[in-house]
Amino acid sequence: MLDFTQYSDSAGSLDVDAAPAATSDSDQSLLDAYSNAVIGVTERVGPAVVRVETGAHTPGGRGPGGLGSGIVISPDGLVLTNSHVVGSSRQIRLRDIEGVVTDARVLGVDPDTDLALLRADGARDLHYASLGNSRHLRHGQLVVAIGNPLGFESTVTAGVVSALGRSIRSVSGRTIEDVIQTDAALNPGNSGGPLVSSAGEVIGINTAIISGAQGICFAVASNTAQFVLSEIIRHGYVRRAYIGVSGQTAPVPRRHAVIAGVDNKMGALLAQIEPNGPASRAGLLPGDVVIGLDGVAINGVDDLIRVLDRDRIGRTLKMDVLRLGRLREIDIHPVERKTAGK
Repeated sequence: MLDFTQYSDSAGSLDVDAAPAATSDSDQSLLDAYSNAVIGVTERVGPAVVRVETGAHTPGGRGPGGLGSGIVISPDGLVLTNSHVVGSSRQIRLRDIEGVVTDARVLGVDPDTDLALLRADGARDLHYASLGNSRHLRHGQLVVAIGNPLGFESTVTAGVVSALGRSIRSVSGRTIEDVIQTDAALNPGNSGGPLVSSAGEVIGINTAIISGAQGICFAVASNTAQFVLSEIIRHGYVRRAYIGVSGQTAPVPRRHAVIAGVDNKMGALLAQIEPNGPASRAGLLPGDVVIGLDGVAINGVDDLIRVLDRDRIGRTLKMDVLRLGRLREIDIHPVERKTAGK
């Protein structure tokens, strides 16, 4: 609702002589440069942004579907989006900026990074955008988000890189590392759309917002996306190591750290050991506190998960464990983590 209340000074009259200073030529030039940068990015990348429509999850194809965004990254129809946009659906349709609808199939999903890779069926010579190098990003750098928030197609918002190297929790419970924080406005429906640099390169895939907060939004870094898509293309999924434990981050009692001669204030407390898994075969027990693995300090469960990457599959690793306050070195042989459908 508009507010037409008339404000006056102490004398009860309006000061009609005061007027905002005219915008200087230099300020106008800066505004023009900013506008031109956003316009250029939008014209270059906008045609490669698609609306992702997921089909029903019920037999027969009846029931509610979902909506999100995606970005075409190759002329033969490879599309990146969020795994939470795709969900368990295998009925996917893509709608481009001109309203053309194309069926798509899911090549692979990775809930641990909230990314999914699709391929548009029968599509060739599509508008596409290039993935940039997210390591080159700087705080305060101009970024543009393009997507379909709340069903409003081809929406463009602009902002800056607010922070780099953030960590957020994925729907699988695993931590997504190296996340970009931005104040470019995002809303439901932006998920899976690109975060783009002023050079027109996709430097992130928009993934999350903080409800109730203003200007705190997150995107999975393009370098993470590049790794995930290369793994999906090669294997159909992302390979990660597995040892068969569940646990939580817990403090290391100071007296235990002193006796063991370690600096850890926190570690990964093991709560459950899977029977016949790598941890069980290695002799790990509930109550053990992992403080190191393969030469890397472990200060919590997130550190343990991070270290168990594809490079440690099938290798025998040294694990440093506190058991009843005593330091033990245990050999453990991680295996490849089983993925649903594999």
